[in-house]
Amino acid sequence: MQKHTSELMRTSARHVAALAMVLGATGCATQSANPPAPALASSPDYNYIVGPGDSLNINVWRNPELSSSVPVRPDGKVSTPLVDELVAQGKTPTQIARDVETALAKFVRDPVVTVIVTNFVGPYSEQIRVVGEAAKPQFLPYKQKMTVMDVMIAVGGLTDFADGNKATIIRASDSNKRYSVRLKDLVKRGDISANVEMLPGDILIIPQGWF
Repeated sequence: MQKHTSELMRTSARHVAALAMVLGATGCATQSANPPAPALASSPDYNYIVGPGDSLNINVWRNPELSSSVPVRPDGKVSTPLVDELVAQGKTPTQIARDVETALAKFVRDPVVTVIVTNFVGPYSEQIRVVGEAAKPQFLPYKQKMTVMDVMIAVGGLTDFADGNKATIIRASDSNKRYSVRLKDLVKRGDISANVEMLPGDILIIPQGWF
């Protein structure tokens, strides 16, 4: 009986060791399957794109009665005095200002318009999305020079179940190419070399680890 029990224990130990090797190999393959995310990614000529939920302060020079603060509706349009159903989504504030000038030119001589965004949400295509084992998965409006460290601070860091070093960035601006990112090294160990820049439309996926 004792001999049989010992043989069962040795067999089980071999099975556990083999399973560990398979999981380890799978983990290595997963970790190395995607190239590391480039440390620098943002472009100096980036311009903010307006989206639903943004608030716009539209000023018409020398015409305060035509100036207003308006939200961008869910359909991506705004309405201001003398201007109805103007498409704002997907445009820069400067482009919107030129469109308002064109619309007002029918009523005002040589209108001069400035548009200031006062509440930033941005269109879905520009937002950063964080899914998986983040403390507070959510979407974030993109900001110039935003890094993955900024993102992790905003979402409250990793959960206890996160496998941070197998996290992935899906980059919409690069044909949905996948990049690996070492969140555990960055967040838990303070390895700043693991910090990388984000781009508009990035999706950060944080998988659950095996314990």
